[in-house]
Amino acid sequence: MASIPAPDTVAAALARTVQQHHKTAYIDHDQEIRWQEVDATSSRLARRLRALGLGKGDRIGIILPNRIEWLYTYFAAAKIGAVVVGLNVRYRDVELDFMLADSQIKAVLAPRSYAGFDYVQFLTQAQARFPALQLLLFVDDAPPVDAKGGAGVAFHTLLAPGADDAAALPAECSPQPDDLLLVIYTSGTTGRPKAAGITHRSQLASARAQAAHTKLTADDLVQLALPLNHVGGITCGVLSMLLAGGTCELMPEFRADTLLEMTRKHPPTLLTGVPTMLTLLLMHPQLARGDFSRLRLLIVGGSNVDATLLTRLQAAFPGVAIMNLYGLSESSGAIVMTPWGASQQALLETIGKPLAGAQVRVVSPEGKDLPTGEVGELWFRGLGVIRAYVGSQRDAGAFDAEGWLHTGDLGFVDEAGLIHLMGRQKDMYIQGGFNVYPAEIESVIASHPEVLMVAGIGVPDPVLGEVGRYYVVRKSGSTLTEQSLQAFCREHLADYKVPRQIVFREQLPLTPAGKIQKAALRAEEVT
Repeated sequence: MASIPAPDTVAAALARTVQQHHKTAYIDHDQEIRWQEVDATSSRLARRLRALGLGKGDRIGIILPNRIEWLYTYFAAAKIGAVVVGLNVRYRDVELDFMLADSQIKAVLAPRSYAGFDYVQFLTQAQARFPALQLLLFVDDAPPVDAKGGAGVAFHTLLAPGADDAAALPAECSPQPDDLLLVIYTSGTTGRPKAAGITHRSQLASARAQAAHTKLTADDLVQLALPLNHVGGITCGVLSMLLAGGTCELMPEFRADTLLEMTRKHPPTLLTGVPTMLTLLLMHPQLARGDFSRLRLLIVGGSNVDATLLTRLQAAFPGVAIMNLYGLSESSGAIVMTPWGASQQALLETIGKPLAGAQVRVVSPEGKDLPTGEVGELWFRGLGVIRAYVGSQRDAGAFDAEGWLHTGDLGFVDEAGLIHLMGRQKDMYIQGGFNVYPAEIESVIASHPEVLMVAGIGVPDPVLGEVGRYYVVRKSGSTLTEQSLQAFCREHLADYKVPRQIVFREQLPLTPAGKIQKAALRAEEVT
């Protein structure tokens, strides 16, 4: 009997899951939503987005925490060939302005306000600055008339059943496997974020490999706190579970007490998170009240688990398999994971092996392949590796003509084929699972009228892994304080980018060429 080919678009993958499974797909604030409802509602939304003028290739920005409206829009876009641009609710004006312009976003789905930020005001004013932005959708009631004289649309009206429910989508809407589906921004070392252009094919490839490796089934359930505007949420979480027919319970943000309460109602089979999340969970005094009786696999994302955390996880969850997961926006999701049955040493010292379909090289600065055990830059090809960035940074040199992704991460491959991650070539640090590049924050700090010079580095932190320390030289006569400068940054940056430490100096170490010598600042931290 001939095998049925795997779906090559997300819409086709959803359709297959709807045919094969009749269980709960998502849980959102105790609302259980079956696969058939996901399909019907996203089709209804797709038709109405078409009626509002959205079609193939149009960008739809989503600024929401993890909630079902995010996923309805994602699947609707997949059905009409539109492209979702994931925008974090932590972003503020500087970041959003750049991304709205860079992606030429045509429609935005957002809350009226979130965490004190007024999206109605910001987006209506943004319409005057960005001609491409035509449609504002709000998950709450529609706001007043916007800056262009049109009214924002109350999103719930697009989801309600209507006379058009039986209508078919036009054939020209059908996306192709290599069409863009997602744009996810990664922080740029030059201060300009880069837009990873993720296709149906690349995202499915990564999700399929992860689902196979982790042996996902329709009986699996995960509480998903990793944000949907990140591949950790949308690919490693949502799409891999869709391919298996499993269930995701959506968490708008990670809180250990909320997670524990969720597990008592819906005991998970999978537990996923960056080290910071897992550390906070283990620190919670009511950890024993969580129901982890069904837990079979624990996935640590972002880096290999450290010895202290691993020991505590194994004590808290005896008999549960633990895996590291390494992935990037540029690989559409996971590309390396710990093999089943790996030793304690392998789990501690390595991130694992490339998933099926991926290749790795360890390369010298001169571009030559290095032998086993030698440290160089990690390059990946295959599986979900995208072709290039899109937008203004499309020519950024992370990809070569042969399809290799130059990650900027340093590591080596041992004789067993396991990858040891040694650090990053650039200045990036990972704070609580979020990649942060000092250049972006330095640019904001330098814009303060009382700042003369600034340089940032990452320093160790027992909970967050790393935090940003920024050395600042104030202008003559300034009385600028650490608290006021942090407040200034908070107005313009996502909260995880706001410096945790600010050190004022009279001067900064400089190279002979007059550049700030960050190596000297790092050496101070070591000593």
